[in-house]
Amino acid sequence: MDYLYYLFIAFAFLAVVLLLEGSYLTWHSKQGPELKRIQKRLHQISVGWSKEANATLLKQRLLSNSPPLHRLLLKIPRIHSLDKLLLQSGLPLMISQFLSHSVMSSLGILAIAALLNWPFLVMLLCATGGALIPYFFIVRTKKKRLKIIEEQLPETIDLMSRALKAGHAFPGALQMAGAEGVEPSATEFRLAFDEVNFGVPLQNALMNLAARVPLTDLRYFVIAVLIQRESGGNLAELLDKISELIRARLTLFGKIRVLSAEGRLSAWILCSLPFAVALLINIANPDFLTPLWTDPAGNKLVATAGVMMLLGIYAMSRIIKIRV
Repeated sequence: MDYLYYLFIAFAFLAVVLLLEGSYLTWHSKQGPELKRIQKRLHQISVGWSKEANATLLKQRLLSNSPPLHRLLLKIPRIHSLDKLLLQSGLPLMISQFLSHSVMSSLGILAIAALLNWPFLVMLLCATGGALIPYFFIVRTKKKRLKIIEEQLPETIDLMSRALKAGHAFPGALQMAGAEGVEPSATEFRLAFDEVNFGVPLQNALMNLAARVPLTDLRYFVIAVLIQRESGGNLAELLDKISELIRARLTLFGKIRVLSAEGRLSAWILCSLPFAVALLINIANPDFLTPLWTDPAGNKLVATAGVMMLLGIYAMSRIIKIRV
């Protein structure tokens, strides 16, 4: 009788272990890190250069984990442009998550404006501005990521050139740039190699790379490689010259940024000075600026000043921004 009792305990323990192991394998097959990594890479590959060649891939890309919400989002015009922006930013966000962040930000700013008893029109403007905060964050993240890739591009091209001089073919150089390069540029070159490895023509894979990373220097690289494949020549030497050209361009751009730093600082001071002075006056004497909001003439003055400030900001941005 004692043996049956111990045998029952052993089988119960084994059943619990197998149940936990089965639950873990089921979770890992659906939510595991390896599966998420593969899905992320496939989603990134789905954003391509040719609309005709990649239309089916774009339609298969998930915009939400919920199938009804995914079908609803597909009906929104230009939704894939926003999805492409999310991918270019490098953030692991889907369209549904981005929209939920926008709604939460809008409701939070609206609640703060309601607690301060601001007018309805001001509350509406605050809610609109709050909804745009995630979008501006995504755009800023994309610009920072592209800037990092642009700075890493000469080293990546040098790595490919050395691989070609060592006897590797161009797809092998792409693979080496994706495996031994630095992030985030290594990810983009690894995706280009994956596309070639999956059967996509090399021209389409390189054009997809240029579409995912909209940089002028990278377009120079892609166009030069495609022309060399048609006309022939020493590709390693060509890559060395492109790398030198990109380095010289980045050096010149750095010098221009240093020379225009004073203009940018002046622009920031002139733009923030009216708001800072208004805030200080409002703290010192809250009733002093009341006629600007209550009197019709004050409203016209505020509107005129706002339009003139926007024109001034646009003019200063055009003066400071120098394309290299």
